[in-house]
Amino acid sequence: MLPLFVQTVLVILGVLCFGYAIKRAVKQRKIDCLLFLIGGLVLVFAEYFSWIDGYWLSVIKFMGLNVIFATSLNLVNGYMGEFSCGHAGFMCVGAYVGGLISIILFTKNKMLGAPLLPPELAPLLFPLVLAAAGGVAALFGLLVALPSFKTRDDYLAIITIAANYIIISLIINIDFVGGPRGLTGMRGVVRAMESVADIPWMMIWMLLGVMITTMMLYRLVNSTLGKGIPAVCQNEVAAEIMSVNTKKVKLVAFMVSAGIAGVAGALYAHMFSSIYANSFGIMKSTEAMVMVYLGGMGSLSGSVLAAVMFTLLIELLRFALPAMSDLAHMLPFVPNSFNISQEWKWVIIPLILILLMQFRPEGLLGNRELTDVFPKLKRLVSFGKRD
Repeated sequence: MLPLFVQTVLVILGVLCFGYAIKRAVKQRKIDCLLFLIGGLVLVFAEYFSWIDGYWLSVIKFMGLNVIFATSLNLVNGYMGEFSCGHAGFMCVGAYVGGLISIILFTKNKMLGAPLLPPELAPLLFPLVLAAAGGVAALFGLLVALPSFKTRDDYLAIITIAANYIIISLIINIDFVGGPRGLTGMRGVVRAMESVADIPWMMIWMLLGVMITTMMLYRLVNSTLGKGIPAVCQNEVAAEIMSVNTKKVKLVAFMVSAGIAGVAGALYAHMFSSIYANSFGIMKSTEAMVMVYLGGMGSLSGSVLAAVMFTLLIELLRFALPAMSDLAHMLPFVPNSFNISQEWKWVIIPLILILLMQFRPEGLLGNRELTDVFPKLKRLVSFGKRD
């Protein structure tokens, strides 16, 4: 436990930094940033003072994870027009790498015994843990980036699915990380953070993750290098003729996409305290694709909206499926043994993807942003509009 004086200084510095961020947002008229900062502060206080039920707090955190996960896949499937179907594999890598590093550094564990560093440093060094998880996941992104130089469409989809299964199979067969039993112990890292300051750390890290990753992707796709990503989508040969280094663009896009998915995985591991490789299978990748195509390929704000809608849909099905089962039992010809289990949501979710491809393949926003659909928003927001 840090001395009271040190805790007080850290709190004052945090308040000053937050106040400075709000001042800059107001001065530069970045209303979207201001609303995000205020909304984030409300959520942090809501968890700290228990204003919101713990269940809905978990839903909000999962919503943030889905935003990070969906926007990362949109960079490849949306902006670049490739067809990656195994994105959950990179999230799995980030979850295990981030969880393993934090356990070794900040908790007493079976592998090395005492922690390598004082647990009080957990809040300070946790961003480095997330960065390491994202970096290793980005390296695994090379499994997809290098074959993408010569393959596209269906062939690349097969490669990404294979990469997803390779990653899961490798982790399951490594006893060092728990094998099929999964990896646990991340709760001790969160407790180490709470011993320094009893505040909702994971809500804070989730909000920072959403803000930083979305801003980074926005700046990337609007940069000189990033403008080559949609050029590859439109016509790769024409892009090469116009001096776009397509190999470099693909390499950057795949590695950044995989790295951000790895950060989402590391956050997931510490929010839920235990992870299992099978949780990051093809169904998890399908969830990401549903969110990307629901929001619109090549629309960053569309992916954010779709991630929120998809998370709420999952929670709605959690309650709707038992209710549908009770209604079915009211019919005279339905046997009592009939039951609509939660597994049916894995029928409904892929069905949503099929219906989207049939009736609205461009998604809710297509390749447009919210500021393109509602032009008056351009005066209020700095994020989500095209340069």
